[in-house]
Amino acid sequence: MSRGAFSEAESLSEESFRVRTIRSTDTAAIARLLEPPVRRDHALSRRVARIVSSVRRDGDRALLAYARRFDRLTDAMEVSDAEIGTAERSVPPDVRQAIATAARHIRRVAGRQIPKGWFVEPVTGVRIEQRVLPLDRVGCYVPGGRYPLPSSLLMTAIPARVAGVREVVAVCPRPDPTVMYAARIAQVNRLFRLGGAHAVAALAYGTATVPRVDKIVGPGNAYVAAAKALVSPDCAIDFHAGPSEIVIVSATGRPAWIAADLLAQAEHDPDARAILLTPSRRLAAAVARELAIQMPSAGPARRAMSANGAIVITRTIAEAVELSERMAPEHVVCDTDASAARLTRAGTVFVGQFSAQAAGDYATGSNHVLPTGGAARARGGLTAADFVRVSTVQRLTRRGLRRIAPAAISLARAEGLSAHGDSIEIRTSGGRRSRALGAGRPSAARTQRKGRP
Repeated sequence: MSRGAFSEAESLSEESFRVRTIRSTDTAAIARLLEPPVRRDHALSRRVARIVSSVRRDGDRALLAYARRFDRLTDAMEVSDAEIGTAERSVPPDVRQAIATAARHIRRVAGRQIPKGWFVEPVTGVRIEQRVLPLDRVGCYVPGGRYPLPSSLLMTAIPARVAGVREVVAVCPRPDPTVMYAARIAQVNRLFRLGGAHAVAALAYGTATVPRVDKIVGPGNAYVAAAKALVSPDCAIDFHAGPSEIVIVSATGRPAWIAADLLAQAEHDPDARAILLTPSRRLAAAVARELAIQMPSAGPARRAMSANGAIVITRTIAEAVELSERMAPEHVVCDTDASAARLTRAGTVFVGQFSAQAAGDYATGSNHVLPTGGAARARGGLTAADFVRVSTVQRLTRRGLRRIAPAAISLARAEGLSAHGDSIEIRTSGGRRSRALGAGRPSAARTQRKGRP
């Protein structure tokens, strides 16, 4: 076993990038890599809280002040239809075609994601209906920092429209012509030049200009994430999104392609996490060399790979899968269907050498708004199902109530909630006897509140 395969990659020059390479048996290093400590920026949280509180209290006055300060707003807060029309003409034809293609694929996938309504009778006379209704109004956050991201607008707005949402409101601090054109293709109703915590606050609580929404979706920076977390008790959000993540589980992949996939995610953010898990020492060394060759001279990729990237050499491919499951990352890339079947904790899984993860960011039709920071343990990415309310309607006949009354009354009595049982018994026994039985008999819940056993 060569030292180079288990330590750092060979340096091609004094300035070459050298990726960390870790043995899977180094449990401390693996823990730091896969489960980094949660860093809480209390100063940032306090700033966000002040911004949200100010917009909630003062509405447009505070919102406009923050937009001028943070977004460098000089135009109108809302983008007009005329501006979108002018912007559309400035978008190159190939980009317009690309946006239209991506939109078509997203619509097709989203159309299969909406839950269905149904009826079922657990017993004769008891009918349960599942009702699926779209949200009335949603807000889509579109980042506008380092690069314009029309794809993020498509990924959030189109599933909402497919789900039947009547009004889609989008915010972006600096929407360029591609974002404006994407807004038109995605049938966004209103687009605002707003970003950051103040935009989230405006969507969550509403102002005279920005309407209040039922749910806020879409990725953003640390201020946006903190603001979404803060408003979540009052306005639904998709999930708490953090820096981008990719894990590649491979024993047979092409080194140049693997390195390219790692760098594709690392270029998002200095805090992005990009990791290769492999039982092949030869593949590990080859990918390390490719990373040194392909590493861009500018941008955040080098910082991200230095701080959060690594190659982990495992004993088997099964152990590589286990480590990926432990991390529950945003994106996972693997070689085979057998591995994919075992990778159950991931925002999305790409299978095979030609399943480039970056293709999913743009044009496969699957959503690129995905859970990070281990949230894939509980859910996958954004879907059209995130934009509907699933509720039930219950209908009981006299016969149906009588059939289930004994079980319901017995459970109510067992829980000490006698009025619950009485409310059923009054319908099945003429009414008076149940009230007499229930009167004066305190429930267990009331007894506990009085401090008695």
